[in-house]
Amino acid sequence: MKCPFCSHLEDRVIDSRASGTGDVIRRRRECEGCGKRFTTYERVEYVVATVVKKDGRREPFDRNKLVESMRIALSKRPIPADRVDAIADEIERELVDVDQREVASASIGERLMARLRDLDEVAYVRFASVYRSFRDIDEFAAELSKLGIQPPEKRSAS
Repeated sequence: MKCPFCSHLEDRVIDSRASGTGDVIRRRRECEGCGKRFTTYERVEYVVATVVKKDGRREPFDRNKLVESMRIALSKRPIPADRVDAIADEIERELVDVDQREVASASIGERLMARLRDLDEVAYVRFASVYRSFRDIDEFAAELSKLGIQPPEKRSAS
């Protein structure tokens, strides 16, 4: 492991701990060159299907895109970062379990929306408004009504 401070290639592991779910290992390391300590995380890299986008393009699954989408939707919401990572892990495992060579991006979006709906309604509506490309306020209101939320009455122009 290359030291992030001095780029020395030799270090020693001081402490190793598994995460609560056991799929991530946290390691505290000490550089043998400069003596500074740093933390690394080891995660199993799953072989996930290729993602087929709406326009037909194909690209490898990118867990970071999933996490970033959630972080944007959950901006300023009281949801801890480890919950975001746990949801990304769940969706990634589901995609591995599907055991298909290709998966539609719409399938990933629907899985994420279902998780957000249960986690935080505001984040769900934020994500859905971009993901579903609402064209007008009526489509937005229809989505709110699915959640059991009554949108405010339309104001008349005075």
